[in-house]
Amino acid sequence: MRIAVLIALWKEGLPASEIGRRLRVTKNAVVGKVHRLGLAKRHPPVHGKPKEAEIIRLDTLGAGMCSWPEGEPGTDAFRFCGRPAVDGKPYCGDHCTRAYVKSTRDRKVTRAA
Repeated sequence: MRIAVLIALWKEGLPASEIGRRLRVTKNAVVGKVHRLGLAKRHPPVHGKPKEAEIIRLDTLGAGMCSWPEGEPGTDAFRFCGRPAVDGKPYCGDHCTRAYVKSTRDRKVTRAA
């Protein structure tokens, strides 16, 4: 189960440190397991300046659009995702996966009930 979660988070592009935090292991444990599983290496994304048409600012963010913030607030590169949002949620599917993480505490309460 944990390996499946690790693989999913790795393919999503989360940093090894964040995956480790979610799985309650070290970053090095994540990197080692990724290596042993033979998962594809990832390279840091090349950050280019987005085209003006791709920039979704607060004044152009509408209903049904993903409101996940990207970039540093207060800079010219700050924007929102803008992809179609999941029904009833403020984010697209990819960002919902990152935003809504079930805690282990919730699972323990469910099992005890």
